[in-house]
Amino acid sequence: MEKRLNVQEVQPEAYKALIGLEKYLAGTRLQKNYKELIKIRASQINGCAFCIDMHTKDALKGGEAPQRIFLLNAWRETDLFNEDEKLILAMTEEVTLIHKAGLSADIYNKAVEKFGNEYTAQLLMMIVTINAWNRIAISTHLPVAVS
Repeated sequence: MEKRLNVQEVQPEAYKALIGLEKYLAGTRLQKNYKELIKIRASQINGCAFCIDMHTKDALKGGEAPQRIFLLNAWRETDLFNEDEKLILAMTEEVTLIHKAGLSADIYNKAVEKFGNEYTAQLLMMIVTINAWNRIAISTHLPVAVS
């Protein structure tokens, strides 16, 4: 792949602002496994190899079952994910694929009913943040580190 600019070097303040979102989200009530499911699923949809690699490794280190990661892109076809996770994954897909129809009233209303406004807003910010990282990594051809 062609080498491209490093956003962190060229636009350090902008990069720092996005890191600020990550730090904020780290201090929220969002469960760690929900965060990783969101990050992996959005990255799968966006085709971000760098982020899929990073967040899959993070999820495994955090105790996520490999089978759940292997089947994440087919979550609707399995009983490995609970109802909360399925709602979060549906929300992740609709926001990530916003060009299709956006966050549907059905999924939005279910999320607010299940999680409340604050937690739903935190979920939304997590989804938006990983989508921003995906776009940076893909646009700049961020390489996957060989391990």
